[in-house]
Amino acid sequence: MLGLKLPTDPRWVNIVEKNIDEILTDHAYCEQKAASTAISLIVSFPEYTELTQEMIALSREEMGHFKMVHDRIIARGKTLGRDRKDTYVIELIKFFPKGGSRTTQLVHRLLYAALIEARSCERFRLLSEQLEDKELREFYHKLMVSEATHYTMFLGFARKYGDTIEVNKKWQELLDYEAQIMKNLSKKETIHG
Repeated sequence: MLGLKLPTDPRWVNIVEKNIDEILTDHAYCEQKAASTAISLIVSFPEYTELTQEMIALSREEMGHFKMVHDRIIARGKTLGRDRKDTYVIELIKFFPKGGSRTTQLVHRLLYAALIEARSCERFRLLSEQLEDKELREFYHKLMVSEATHYTMFLGFARKYGDTIEVNKKWQELLDYEAQIMKNLSKKETIHG
């Protein structure tokens, strides 16, 4: 369903299991960045009314997810740690060249967002199936369902606003590129790394 070319190394869950507090902190910031992406799309492309409406709803939902993760951190007697660089996203955004028409820029941003959501969905599925902590398994199952709808929404908007054939070609190329990135990841207690 997600179209990812390289699945996450199953050993990643073992790394997460030993570092739950770290993964929760990283996850909290991922949710915050997802809300920021939605707001950024509104600011950059306000003339796309349907996109703007969806991004308003998405920014609220993502901040709700941030709160849910933050509440879990507090319940564990911890505090939110500091944000760190997301190697996955840094490498991913190198794929498309900068510049181009506004439409091209929009499509590229939507494709990046779709892929990040797809990978998050895949990772949440693994956590929902393999974590020992039952409460966290259930928590990640709920988030997995949400991420899947985000992935399809972003991809749908890319196809709506760009040339569908070109968008589908770029999507497949981006999936291939992402698979290469993933060969060097899945070794840290981060959502994408």
